[in-house]
Amino acid sequence: MIKVGIIGGSGFEDPKILKNAESIELETPFGSPSSPILSGTINNISVAVLSRHGRKHTIPPTQVNYRANIFAFKELGCTHIITTTACGSLREEIGRGDLVILDQFIDFTRHRISTFHEAFKPGDLKHIPMSDPFSDDLRKWLIESAEELGLKFHRGGTVITIEGPRFSTRAESKMFRLWGADVINMSIAPEVILANEAEIPYASVALSTDYDSWNEKEEPVSWEEVLKVFNHNVENVIHLILKTIPKIKEKTTK
Repeated sequence: MIKVGIIGGSGFEDPKILKNAESIELETPFGSPSSPILSGTINNISVAVLSRHGRKHTIPPTQVNYRANIFAFKELGCTHIITTTACGSLREEIGRGDLVILDQFIDFTRHRISTFHEAFKPGDLKHIPMSDPFSDDLRKWLIESAEELGLKFHRGGTVITIEGPRFSTRAESKMFRLWGADVINMSIAPEVILANEAEIPYASVALSTDYDSWNEKEEPVSWEEVLKVFNHNVENVIHLILKTIPKIKEKTTK
């Protein structure tokens, strides 16, 4: 059975979107997830929705219990994970409000646990391949849906995840551009790493809200600006995921 986990949550808690919703509180071997998980259906497809930073956005990026979140989705039988994230643009061509279907990441965090494996069993070393961390199939279906909706989006992009909660200095922002990053956020790593360890196909839709601090023609990023642009464009993200969910069932069960 197909079951889609959605991380991000903004807008998906709406009873008009999520039918037959029930709130599930889980405890995992790694602690509690960021929020109770809303389990219901979208277009008659099972969906589980989790708010990455808590229902009231009270959990800073480093304190998110990424291991508990992904483990909970695994326990609930999620077969795919789609996430949403606000991001800063590190490229002139990625404008405010643009969507980016991520295909690579750089992990620049320093204080997060990025594996479920705290010890290896003899002869069972868990070194997980990470060359292509985002699901090709999920990305393809998101791209198809974005084209059908006529959204302004980018087919790929490398995200660099920083620790936060502070934003980058100008020097850091310029360095990340030199490293080949296209956008920047505080939440994709280690989330995508853990999804790969759990063997759950994972994709993420990044919504560009600002130009970080590298672009001196623009005002440096501020939380107020992030919220303003995100809230103005979040409906596009919701429509994109709602259009993609039926494709997952249709194309996976053929």
